[in-house]
Amino acid sequence: MWKVFTKAGKPGWAAIIPIYDVIVLMEIIGRPTRWVLLYLIPGVNFVVGIINSIDLAKSFGKDVVYGLGLSFFSFIFYPMLGFGKSIYTGPAAADGIATPAYYPPQPPYGAPTPPAPPAPPASPTE
Repeated sequence: MWKVFTKAGKPGWAAIIPIYDVIVLMEIIGRPTRWVLLYLIPGVNFVVGIINSIDLAKSFGKDVVYGLGLSFFSFIFYPMLGFGKSIYTGPAAADGIATPAYYPPQPPYGAPTPPAPPAPPASPTE
């Protein structure tokens, strides 16, 4: 989680402080910090954990399946998120918006633009 926090622009050491790490996680995904209290309610904490994992995945441009992987196989998916090439796109849950902005891949700066496809041949009119 240290690397995930640093990718999101938060201090990495916050990942090792109990309770504070969840507060910082709420800031990263855009949820109100009062959601930390929901982790104290048995049963609700399981659902809130899944929701927060999905929001974290969306904050890094990943899909819902990746968020479920963060919930159930965190020992695999957190290192993939922290050490992988994913980029923090902003809080996914901020202002009720649950999906981050999508930017299609662009050619590298200075790369030639691909040629336009040829026009279809003109049909003769009678």
